[in-house]
Amino acid sequence: MYKILIVEDDRTIAGSVERHLKAWGYEVQCVKDFQNVLGEFGDMEPSLVLLDIGLPFYNGFHWCREIRRLSQVPIVFLSSTSDNMNIVMAMNMGGDDFIEKPFDLHVLTAKLQAILRRVYSHKGQINILEHKGVMLNLSDASASFAGKTANLTRNELKILQLLFENAGKIVPRDELITALWESDNFIDDNTLTVNMTQLRKKLEEAGITDLIQTKKGLGYLIL
Repeated sequence: MYKILIVEDDRTIAGSVERHLKAWGYEVQCVKDFQNVLGEFGDMEPSLVLLDIGLPFYNGFHWCREIRRLSQVPIVFLSSTSDNMNIVMAMNMGGDDFIEKPFDLHVLTAKLQAILRRVYSHKGQINILEHKGVMLNLSDASASFAGKTANLTRNELKILQLLFENAGKIVPRDELITALWESDNFIDDNTLTVNMTQLRKKLEEAGITDLIQTKKGLGYLIL
């Protein structure tokens, strides 16, 4: 299920958008603390952010910049001021679209669906997974974080995909071995260790540190 974070201080607008998107099957959350937008973003790990420009404390451009330090998640700006300067700034800050208020909820939903399909779907399947700002692209076998990218081998991609899909849960070593080599027979256990060591080194070189945790005698997980 796609998760959408709404950063909008007009409670009437936020509430109507929330109810409408929930009716379409999305998991939706409205930011409550406008001094801690980044914290609520990190807690939810949304698939897409709806971001108003005029906000209390800090404007939407500020929060877009802060989110972009951590993630490439799609950001759609909402604003009642649609002059060219605001649109250009929104796109330059890393926005994916700009929707002028007032807007039709069905048009908004159609635009969000198009963005989600483009970013996350490939032949009907999700091709980008995200965990705490780390983007795993299944299409080009890469992991990226804060502007840096690590290119992965087939085995490294499979390891990370399984860990991402089971985030917060321990994935047993034998399950990883079976996923990598489609067999748990005649595979030296050390082969997995070597693959894991090489993967961790590659991730660290891209600035992705302490992502994979080892649970001795059990397996691996990401928190």
